[in-house]
Amino acid sequence: MTSTRSSFLAILAILFLSFTSAIEARRLKRLSPQISSRNSLANLNSFQVPLSNGSATLPSPTAGLSLKAITLGRGTQNYTCAAGSTAAPVAVGAKADLLDATPLLPVLPSSQSQAILNMLPEYLVSFDFATLENSTIPILGRHIFDAAGVPQFDLGRIGLLKAKKLANIAAPPTACKGANGKGDGAVDWLALTEAPGSVTLKEVYRVHTAGGKAPASCGGGAAHHIEVQYAAQYWFFA
Repeated sequence: MTSTRSSFLAILAILFLSFTSAIEARRLKRLSPQISSRNSLANLNSFQVPLSNGSATLPSPTAGLSLKAITLGRGTQNYTCAAGSTAAPVAVGAKADLLDATPLLPVLPSSQSQAILNMLPEYLVSFDFATLENSTIPILGRHIFDAAGVPQFDLGRIGLLKAKKLANIAAPPTACKGANGKGDGAVDWLALTEAPGSVTLKEVYRVHTAGGKAPASCGGGAAHHIEVQYAAQYWFFA
């Protein structure tokens, strides 16, 4: 019963996020590639970044840092295959819109808020990414890889993180495999730390991933690129 109730509340949470964002879009002109400055005053300190997949654990945030944003990423993990290759696709980056989760936090039931937050990527991965990108829903930030292949997270006035990997662990076996529960699996959970060029932000954690993993083989044939839909939580520290 508790699981069913949490699933229902997670769906309502996604709808609430879309609804409140759509209202705000009426008064905030969406700027691209500039970032909306929206960020609520929810008490982020009452939330703890998930670090364990049940069998392994990411390192804790560096002592002295504080949580600055919880976002829901929705986008694609990108891969490439050489002509004739039957090897595994090669990862070449990712892109994602980062939706601000903080408007949800005050309205979630306190006893289930973290559990519901952890379920949201599973539902968000089934939302059409192209429709989201072309919608009027404001976003808090964007995640891309720059020309040098460095992962970048631009949160506007909150800060910019150019990142390098600190640690990774596999997503739990029960993680959502992809949109509508179909796919090749969920990408790893990550702990990333700052690289040169960062502004204010120091660390980010990618956890509770849904989808994003490439197929096991390129399958031969012509050279091609693969975009795999994914969603995840991103927790930012400074």
